[in-house]
Amino acid sequence: MILFVSGRTDIPAYYSKWLFHRFEEGFVDTRNPFNRNLVSRIYFSDVDAILFCSKRIHPLLEYLPKIKNRYPRIEFVFHLTITPYHADIEPLMAKYKSEMIDDLRLLSLKYGKERIFLRYDPILLNSRYTIDYHQVAFRRLMDLCGAEVGYVVTSFIDIYKNTRRNMGQLRLIPFNAEDYQAIGEFFSEVAHDYGAKIFTCAEKNDLTAFGFDSGACLEAEYVKNVLGISDNMSKQTFRKGHNCQCVKMADIGDYNCCPGKCLYCYANYDADSIGKSVCDHDEDSSLLLGHLSPSDKVIRRKK
Repeated sequence: MILFVSGRTDIPAYYSKWLFHRFEEGFVDTRNPFNRNLVSRIYFSDVDAILFCSKRIHPLLEYLPKIKNRYPRIEFVFHLTITPYHADIEPLMAKYKSEMIDDLRLLSLKYGKERIFLRYDPILLNSRYTIDYHQVAFRRLMDLCGAEVGYVVTSFIDIYKNTRRNMGQLRLIPFNAEDYQAIGEFFSEVAHDYGAKIFTCAEKNDLTAFGFDSGACLEAEYVKNVLGISDNMSKQTFRKGHNCQCVKMADIGDYNCCPGKCLYCYANYDADSIGKSVCDHDEDSSLLLGHLSPSDKVIRRKK
């Protein structure tokens, strides 16, 4: 089994202590987002690898060696999102960019660049964040840490419920064919200069015509050849209507509980409930939010 930590909320940034407590206990519970009383119980003895996905991995760093010592067979992979946006787009995360670059370098040195995916996503356009802006920002970012990166992942902003609510602040300009070509040709050249593969995440417009590589955020070939796991080959679509080619993973996060307030976030689709969700968090609970109730049906998940 591959654990996804997480596509629903930034667990490393905000809930690292809870996660470590779960490793100490030996299992974690996660609710089905479509049936809240259906709970999957995942024992870490059944886990082959963990994909850590974060905009701020720093709070997790102190726990990683302890987790590895307790579960040495579990492989680690890191998707580290470093975007060029300021506080107008990422109110709480913008100040951590330098820290994230330092942490990326540290993790690459510790675990190897083949475990490091730099996520420059989502890409959005407005009067401030233009194609030229992104090209300069991506070149600078790769100059700072490209030598420690094995893979680069990009995507283009999608208009989800939360994004639509923030359209007045985002002031988005639609992409045209020339924009996609400019991004594709420039980004692929820079990434390849540093020996990194680059591909899009769940995009119909995959930019391979402009130099991007074919690939996915966590594809079967990578899982087999780099992680040495061959029994998780079935593909899984995380978001309806998207071209996700990732192998099947078990996400232990929950929606509407990330305090980051990024204006483009798809996982916080009910902004009014975020404060309550954060208050429902208990570092000693088996669930990220709240506790098990008598009406819950708990089923062990093995894959």
